[in-house]
Amino acid sequence: MAQPTFFTKPPATALADIATLTKALLVDPTRGDHVITGLASLDEAGPMHLAFFDNLKYADQLKTTRAGACLVNPRFEAQVPAHVAVLRAAQPFRAFVRIAREWHGDALRPQSWVGNDGIAPSAIIDPTARLEDGVVVDPLAVIGADVEIGSGTVVGVGAVIGPGVKIGRDCNVGARTAIQCALIGNNVLIHPGCSIGQDGYGFIFFGPEGHLKVPQTGRVLIQNNVEVGAGTTIDRGSLRDTVIGEGTKIDNQVQIGHNVTIGRNCLLAAQIGLAGSLTIGDNVALGAKVGINNHLKIGDGAQVTAMSGVKDDIPPNGRWGGFFAKPTKQWFKEIIAVERLVRDSKADPKDEGRE
Repeated sequence: MAQPTFFTKPPATALADIATLTKALLVDPTRGDHVITGLASLDEAGPMHLAFFDNLKYADQLKTTRAGACLVNPRFEAQVPAHVAVLRAAQPFRAFVRIAREWHGDALRPQSWVGNDGIAPSAIIDPTARLEDGVVVDPLAVIGADVEIGSGTVVGVGAVIGPGVKIGRDCNVGARTAIQCALIGNNVLIHPGCSIGQDGYGFIFFGPEGHLKVPQTGRVLIQNNVEVGAGTTIDRGSLRDTVIGEGTKIDNQVQIGHNVTIGRNCLLAAQIGLAGSLTIGDNVALGAKVGINNHLKIGDGAQVTAMSGVKDDIPPNGRWGGFFAKPTKQWFKEIIAVERLVRDSKADPKDEGRE
């Protein structure tokens, strides 16, 4: 189904205007009056849709697409079927996203789940809480004592905000999210079902009294322009704070332990597990299901491939992967060496008949 059903319908737009919006070149100007009414993938597009092609993996879909127009890099123009208008762009996907943002601005950030534009009657707000004008609070949300929330922020259905929490302007707190012991900046998007500020996993293990719980008295500090995916958990610090740096984007179901410091503009994919007291620099990218041991340092600009287990510090701009993680060049060499050993052992007639 190519046409979105939950967001504003795009305006009918001529290809000449789309070329202007996307900063692309319409290769055949005589098609400038052709009208586009929506965006779609190559395999689902029809004559009224705009698609894009940016990956040879989808070359077969390009050959059979019914799209009315396609954003494409010059080197792939010759592969576009004759019935498809070509919009030449150096970065087709970036151009496609430019028009998607123009047409579907309402999908860029969550709105009130019930179309609410004020304080729902069923919301529970402590009289000492301070909400600026323009704050939206959905039904059944609970806001505790001395909470401060900036204008333009939306608090979703059933969200719980604990005493003393500060939330900046133009933020979104997703439905069923619980926040405590946290200071949150401006333009922070927190998706549904997150838990932020609960105590970390701190114990003295196997003592004479059993596992002795250590008080966790720190905070969670989330800087401006951070996005936190659904179901993510961020523990508050034990003595020092847990910090999420400005511009960092966190995917769904990520666990961030106590005292973790994450730098600016980092990318964390789904189901990552970060143990306590580790430090991640700026512009770090971690693939899905990466696990990082406690008290480590990941340098600025480092990248770790998906499903890697990290037990050692990673230097700035390091490219690491594997289990346990190591520099990718070394990891690939080891994989090739093991594969060669397996091939050689299979070729050895002495191994015939062995399990």
